[in-house]
Amino acid sequence: MDHQAIRTLMPKLVSGHIPHNSRTFKFRVFDGQPQPSTLGFYIDPKPFEGKIIAKTDEAIIVKTGRVDFAVLDRHLATQEPDEGAKVLVQPYARRRFDGQRADTPDERTEFTSDGTPYTVKTYILGSAPAKLPAPELRCPELQELVHQLEQLPASDGFRRITHMLVDAGAKDFNWVDPLPRDIIKTPPAVSFTVSTAKFQGQVTVLYKRGDDLYAVELRRGEELIQRVDEIFFDMLGETLERLIDDGTWKQIRIEVVSEKRRVTGN
Repeated sequence: MDHQAIRTLMPKLVSGHIPHNSRTFKFRVFDGQPQPSTLGFYIDPKPFEGKIIAKTDEAIIVKTGRVDFAVLDRHLATQEPDEGAKVLVQPYARRRFDGQRADTPDERTEFTSDGTPYTVKTYILGSAPAKLPAPELRCPELQELVHQLEQLPASDGFRRITHMLVDAGAKDFNWVDPLPRDIIKTPPAVSFTVSTAKFQGQVTVLYKRGDDLYAVELRRGEELIQRVDEIFFDMLGETLERLIDDGTWKQIRIEVVSEKRRVTGN
């Protein structure tokens, strides 16, 4: 989306939709690109409601407040309701394997001195982890692989590799967790199934101790579809993206709602 063209067009597009006594208006662009906060870390936008007031070849303009507007990339919208429709808009947000937003605060139960329980919520600004559903692992190399999948970025710079796996529908995880003496004949590995437009089947990421490198295998049933060898740790993200990521995670979900419906955050 051409941001400069949008900035030029916006005064004309919103002129009939702001109060006469307002000289300024605000708008946010949603085009599949990460949105950094004023502190420099990326944020996951919340769902919002609004009314469609205009369309261009590239954008759908939604009024979300008195002088607030959202500009949606028309090519990423899941549908295009008519102007005047009230809609619920859900831009992409990173998720965890349990389906919750990745920026959901962690909760734990603490107890007062007299034994009364209370809930503590913890949220770290800029943190949106997607922890793998791994059991207690004994193999240090497999532990390191888990750490790298959770911490290394995807090529979009917004998601971690595990966010990309969530977006690919990764499930049915299996772990090969050998003893140190068996690490050559039984390489440490994690396997899972995915379902995307690029690939549907089982993905295995395994560590090759002799080469100190990774390999990725794609299988359907017992059939080996593809194997990529000699993957350095910092190539895991781009390799998995090339093999399984279809890009549909960028879509902006739009639903037509009734006038009385209220948006509920996830």
